[in-house]
Amino acid sequence: MIAIVDYGMGNLKSVEKGFLKVSCDAKVTSEPSVIENASGIVVPGVGAFRDCISRLKELGLVDVILKSIEKGKPYLGICLGLQILFTESEEFGRYEGLDVIKGRVRRFPDMGLKIPHMGWNRVHLKKRPPVFDSVPDGSYFYFVHSYYVEPEDTSVVAATTEYGIEFTSMIWRDNIVAMQFHPEKSQALGLKVLEGFGKICSGS
Repeated sequence: MIAIVDYGMGNLKSVEKGFLKVSCDAKVTSEPSVIENASGIVVPGVGAFRDCISRLKELGLVDVILKSIEKGKPYLGICLGLQILFTESEEFGRYEGLDVIKGRVRRFPDMGLKIPHMGWNRVHLKKRPPVFDSVPDGSYFYFVHSYYVEPEDTSVVAATTEYGIEFTSMIWRDNIVAMQFHPEKSQALGLKVLEGFGKICSGS
């Protein structure tokens, strides 16, 4: 069973429905014991970085997430679920993240483009994580965000996207894959990503 971490923010039901469509057993939960015993963890989210970290701490979910990652359990981060992995964010000040990936979360610079970056955009692979096994390079996925991640170690960058600047839209390191775009909102190709993660969790 895949645990979709419920901390009160994000499109939890949409993610759950996406997994169900590809016949993956997934459950929305805020119970640490359920997350600990799950075959994989999904952390989705839409909203402010500081609120996400605050809610995870309030619910006692930070430790179980970190321990699961350390043990090698598959982790899928979506939008905020990507950003919170980083050392810190500059959103509404300076806020500390989980520091799993060294780096910062930065706001898009003023480039005369609409912020947030919202809608369909192309994802260009730098390396191919298993969740992208059946997804062509340069495919379109759905984005909605005003901030992007800037990892110190560029070897974790799995894909980039262009919106005024070239930014990291997906990372991959060991058991961690996390993306700025929303697979649950990205129709058929998004479902392929969720299905790919389900296969990893089931060991197939």
